[in-house]
Amino acid sequence: MKRKTRVIVGLSGGVDSSVAALLLLEQGYDVQGMFMKNWEQDDTDTQCAAAADLDDARLVCDQLEIPLHKVNFSDRYWDRVFSHFLSEIRAGRTPNPDVLCNSEIKFRAFLDHARTLGAELIATGHYARRSTLPNGRVQLLRGVDIQKDQSYFLHGLSQEQLLPVCFPLGAMKKPEVRKRAQAAGLHTADRKDSTGICFIGERRFSEFLQGYVTAQPGPIVTPSGTQVGVHQGLMFYTLGQRQGLGIGGQADGDGRPWFVADKRMQDNSLIAVQGGNHPLLYRDSLSARNLHWVSDAAPPSGLRLTAKIRYRQSDQSCRIRRHEAGSWLVEFDQAQRAVTPGQSVVFYDGEVCLGGGVIDTAWNREVEPIAARLEPADA
Repeated sequence: MKRKTRVIVGLSGGVDSSVAALLLLEQGYDVQGMFMKNWEQDDTDTQCAAAADLDDARLVCDQLEIPLHKVNFSDRYWDRVFSHFLSEIRAGRTPNPDVLCNSEIKFRAFLDHARTLGAELIATGHYARRSTLPNGRVQLLRGVDIQKDQSYFLHGLSQEQLLPVCFPLGAMKKPEVRKRAQAAGLHTADRKDSTGICFIGERRFSEFLQGYVTAQPGPIVTPSGTQVGVHQGLMFYTLGQRQGLGIGGQADGDGRPWFVADKRMQDNSLIAVQGGNHPLLYRDSLSARNLHWVSDAAPPSGLRLTAKIRYRQSDQSCRIRRHEAGSWLVEFDQAQRAVTPGQSVVFYDGEVCLGGGVIDTAWNREVEPIAARLEPADA
């Protein structure tokens, strides 16, 4: 009798990964589950959901009659993801730890550990797809459900990581996934989707950060230099933010709400403007560093593509090209709101996710010369 192919599914305790395991079981695979614990610091905090997540994953495995493995990657998460997150925060940037978590933990540490358990394949509940070209190379594709597509967060995966991966939900839409879970009577069928950064949970972002980074309050000023308030620390704010500025009515204001337009590290000041469509909130060009290409080969300089500078953003037409300083330049057809250093810019050619990089700086090309905005960076 031919041995079944063993697939280990990363189970988070949510409905998506539960249905991924169900579908693979129905397809005849030897399915096992693995629960990854990636955060150790808040075990005594009632807001930390790791214990509840593990209970849900265990109940699903009991229902599906598959084994569940448990592994603790918290040390590696701290070293490879969280330390980088803190260094970016201290530098005044707004990092996206989910991207690094996928490339370093969920599709590296998890893959390595699954292989020690005899796995030939791993699977997750991500809404994404993969395809194999005639030459054996793998492409990362968008998920069919545009509202849930998670290829943005997976753009840092390599050929080695994608080859043994299954994305069972890639061709499904979220309502279908819920229906499959309900029809199978899965414990997680009606569980609410998790949101936000895993290690922060339900706490306020500022409350969490204060445990790791010393806040340095400073002035909130207008572009002309008039002080209109006091910020609690640049690390607590991101570009385009409206809530939490604490700026009341100003004698010379126009009554419109205030938004964060820039963070100036050199004098610890936060630049605020009035009105959500203020010109200083928009940039049509950016430079990106730490570029990763899924195919392992960079596309031709000057290529026209589409890009996203945040998750769930609609595709934005652009042109990309190399720069002698080692960065890649991205020039958008239309100015983009709140281009945020530290976040990812991810490139697409139709359905194919080509890769992406970290936003380093942004400007308007008709106003500022490129050379004035760029510093040497690794490609």
